[in-house]
Amino acid sequence: MRLLVTRPEPDATALKAQLIGMGHEVFVEPLLRPLFHELDPQEVDFLEAQALIATSRNGVRALAQSPLLSAALGLPIYTVGPGTAGTAQALGFQQVLQGPRDARALVGFIAEHADVNAGSLIYLSGERKAVDVGEELRHLGFHVQEPVVYSVVTAERLGAPIVARFQAGEVDGVLLLSAQTARTYARLMLGCGLSGKLRNTMHYCLSAEVAKALVVLGAVPSSMPSQPNLKALLTLVARGVSKLP
Repeated sequence: MRLLVTRPEPDATALKAQLIGMGHEVFVEPLLRPLFHELDPQEVDFLEAQALIATSRNGVRALAQSPLLSAALGLPIYTVGPGTAGTAQALGFQQVLQGPRDARALVGFIAEHADVNAGSLIYLSGERKAVDVGEELRHLGFHVQEPVVYSVVTAERLGAPIVARFQAGEVDGVLLLSAQTARTYARLMLGCGLSGKLRNTMHYCLSAEVAKALVVLGAVPSSMPSQPNLKALLTLVARGVSKLP
């Protein structure tokens, strides 16, 4: 199949390689770009903290160039799923506590393993949050430091080569891994007048929330895996699912 990958870099290139290995032709058009914020030493106290929390790879990556990285690496880190856990391990974290793939479920995982009477939890937060992990943990009695370490910039336009492929009906599938990506995709497709060109394009959505963001495009084909993770999504792509039941 001819597939469009919409993930931010560097994850887009990694996913492209996986899909090429599966025998697909792949185009990359990142629709989101992370913008990392410098940690303020006056805002974050690593010395009294018991652990970090990351619900996104970007939360971990924001530490990469920080002068506070060495202090951060000395703490355990709770992560959502294997992708964020792997990013933390690659950065040098030795104590990575991999939780569920869902941010809300991670709250329960942290509550089971962290000590509410110990030091604070440092949540490496994005500017926009689908789940307010910090607030939910505070309701459970934890002290949470919540520095905003990254924001996300959305694409303002689609590249001309991708627009031309859609116009020619040369995109068999689009991979959408977040609701924000799907909303951006839908906005750009409408802006280019391409919503009518999607009748034969399958949209592989990571979850029902992602698929819901496509409603504004009309009745476009979409499919989602039984579990909201990349492995399950790639299995769906391999099967070439053409429509939802």
